[in-house]
Amino acid sequence: MDPMLKDLREWLLREHAGTVCADRLRVIAAELADLTARRLPGPVVELGCYRGAMALWIRSVLESLGDHDREIHIYDSFQGMPAPGAEDSDHLAAGELRSSPDDVRATHAAWGRPAPVIHPGWFDETLPKELPDEIAFAYLDGDFYDSTLTGLTHCVTRLVPTGVLLVDDYADTAVNPRAWDGLPGVKRACDVYFGALSPVTVVVGEGDLAFGRYEKPEFPG
Repeated sequence: MDPMLKDLREWLLREHAGTVCADRLRVIAAELADLTARRLPGPVVELGCYRGAMALWIRSVLESLGDHDREIHIYDSFQGMPAPGAEDSDHLAAGELRSSPDDVRATHAAWGRPAPVIHPGWFDETLPKELPDEIAFAYLDGDFYDSTLTGLTHCVTRLVPTGVLLVDDYADTAVNPRAWDGLPGVKRACDVYFGALSPVTVVVGEGDLAFGRYEKPEFPG
């Protein structure tokens, strides 16, 4: 691993342990390396960014790969979590995980990295108008059913062919019994969006990673 990335990884695991983990960093770095090697066009988007830890990792990994010009767009209410709905657990309450665009900028400035394009507002307000027309890679960290469903609705159609969307907190414990299942609304939203024969695959990590992976077909049909 690039020495700078190694130092950043250790810092993120120490200072942002609530929102990143070793499995998440490893899986996302691998996805970015793959899309760069395949020269997929389009920006990277993150839905639900909190203080910008993962966005900083994405930027730094892309730069280590020589992919300096790819845009990164992040979306967050910056008002904390909405109220959980009927499909959600009570793991997070309304207003938790509140941050600000300045928090994101400060996280990036600490490592001398340019901040991403920041889109403040609730997903149902920003995504229809402010998502790029083409997306190479999307990281959906919406936590709740409604947020996840809104993210899928607007991101999947914009993925370029063979573009990838990773869904955080997607826990299919039948496939991966170790997956953390504290936010069940996420998988429920994916099941509703994709239907019974879901194309979402489970990503298994070394710990309790709960990740779903969707790859846009090269030839839809």
